[in-house]
Amino acid sequence: MFALMQTRTLGRTGINVSVVGVGTWQFGGEWGRTYTATEAREVLAAAQDCGINLIDTAECYGDHLSERLIGETLPGKRSDWVIATKWGHQFHECFKRDQRVGPADLLEQLDASLQALRTDYVDLLQFHSGSDAQFATPGMWEAAHEAKRQGKVRFLGNSISSNTADTKQVDRSTEVGVDVIQLIYNRLEREPEAAVFPSCARQNLGVLARVPLASGFLSGKYKPGHKFPANDVRDVWMKAKQERMLGQVEQIAATEVPAGVPMAQWALAWVLKNPAVTAVIPGCKDAAQVRANAAAAALL
Repeated sequence: MFALMQTRTLGRTGINVSVVGVGTWQFGGEWGRTYTATEAREVLAAAQDCGINLIDTAECYGDHLSERLIGETLPGKRSDWVIATKWGHQFHECFKRDQRVGPADLLEQLDASLQALRTDYVDLLQFHSGSDAQFATPGMWEAAHEAKRQGKVRFLGNSISSNTADTKQVDRSTEVGVDVIQLIYNRLEREPEAAVFPSCARQNLGVLARVPLASGFLSGKYKPGHKFPANDVRDVWMKAKQERMLGQVEQIAATEVPAGVPMAQWALAWVLKNPAVTAVIPGCKDAAQVRANAAAAALL
């Protein structure tokens, strides 16, 4: 176990997870590069060496591509890992998805995920950023619980959309059997603090903070005027707010980050210091970045 890594209990699931996990959207090919099995293996091996046991993936990070790379290269024993995946989207090509949330869709996507991951169960199956109407799809949650009954899923989660000030779905978590909420939370995007985190606390829900580095903006590597390549999701979905965010980051770096502390590690620790948060799940481009992310645990 990496000397600096800490674990926390993921809400009422009782699962112990490393406070820093590994997000794997990048394995799906929408972050400016294509990953080989060797590169994926290096990332996951570094994570294990650092004491990380939590992996977050999804059905639409590529057409189950991220899951396949994980399944092909996962080091150690399956029981060493807490694997979280999702349902609700069908990948077609880069940056294009269809929403598929019906009960049959859920079961079909889950079976494809299990095959890709080369496992007979996932620890956490999450509804993937659906609307309130989709959250209420007839039979969907019943199908999810049937998958639990069959032993294909240990616990259910909800990866809520980017509007993380809205509590309607979160407030219904206990009603539908959701034990874990995944949401966007970082130094630039603090909306969950007002109402979502209190709702999670009342229900004893685990909280996974995605995008804790604001899609890399809080790494400190990018300055105002930076241009991302056309095959990078940040150029496609974040261009309109890029300059504003980079300006904010420059101010934060000058006034909040202690001298000598890498900004990315500070930003991850900043998220983890909120008692509502169980773990962060930053993406990582390579093994060195995994190790740097893991070192944030030393700042807690």
